[in-house]
Amino acid sequence: MSRVVVALGDCALVRRGEDGSIEARRRNLLAAARSLAELERAGHELVLTHGNEPPACFGVGSAETARPVVPSPTPLDVQVAESQGQIGYLLAQALTAQFAMEGRSRTIAVVLSQVVVDPLDRAFGAPSMPVGPVYDQATARQLAADLGWTVAPDGAGWRRVVPSPQPLEIVEASSIRTLAAAGVIVIATGGGGIPVSRTQAGALVGIEAMVDKDLAAVVLAESVDADALLLLTDVQAAEFGWGAPDRISIRRLTIEDAAAGVADGTFAAGSMGPKVQAAAAFVRRTGKVAAIGSLDDPVAVLEGRAGTLLIEQSLVAVW
Repeated sequence: MSRVVVALGDCALVRRGEDGSIEARRRNLLAAARSLAELERAGHELVLTHGNEPPACFGVGSAETARPVVPSPTPLDVQVAESQGQIGYLLAQALTAQFAMEGRSRTIAVVLSQVVVDPLDRAFGAPSMPVGPVYDQATARQLAADLGWTVAPDGAGWRRVVPSPQPLEIVEASSIRTLAAAGVIVIATGGGGIPVSRTQAGALVGIEAMVDKDLAAVVLAESVDADALLLLTDVQAAEFGWGAPDRISIRRLTIEDAAAGVADGTFAAGSMGPKVQAAAAFVRRTGKVAAIGSLDDPVAVLEGRAGTLLIEQSLVAVW
């Protein structure tokens, strides 16, 4: 039996073109639960994590819509905590329903997870992660003036951008390890984890930032001594020429080529880049298995029969 950390992409919550409603999220998470149950039936221990920010979603980063009735904006760390609780609850319900349909039950625990970041991380000087809804330029600039935001173009509109520092440590790692060792399916570090920093006295303080969920998944996988890290999304594999008619699916990707592709933009920062970077980091730091692929076929992705498998090196490139 192997222990697998599965990072669910935003597509597990909201499919392209959907409205982000709770009904849509329930429906999509039930589909995700069927795939996760397939992994579990294959004999793997599961530790799960998830995103919280589908494009133009109504979740993290959008609390300004409540400004007329809320006296002050909700800090991002609190918004991430709220999102973790909501999505963790919905995912746990979906898994429970799936196991019940199979005539069995499993213990599932949702762990509200804090992720320590360095308040001196250079990301705080260059906010880059889009959060919340898309606005027109005038509205975005007005919100920036009123709330002290940084805003930036995002496609045809504008969005708030926030710092995305490197995750260093999961505060609840010991509890997550204990639960996983006891055979519990754990859902943790949703949305990249609640961003916090440590004071000199050892206290934890929420911080205005968003941690990349895929990079946080690497820290989670290391924390639970996972045998594999699966990054599951709505595409079959990483690709050269993504979106082009002549695009090429990548079946094997060395960590050296992964780093080069992230650096030169082959794997875009807003889509596949963080997944490739995270998968390569896990392989480099642990020598274990990391793969990227479709949520519809997780066993094949884990076994290298589908998706993109990250490898340390190869004498002959196989695409």
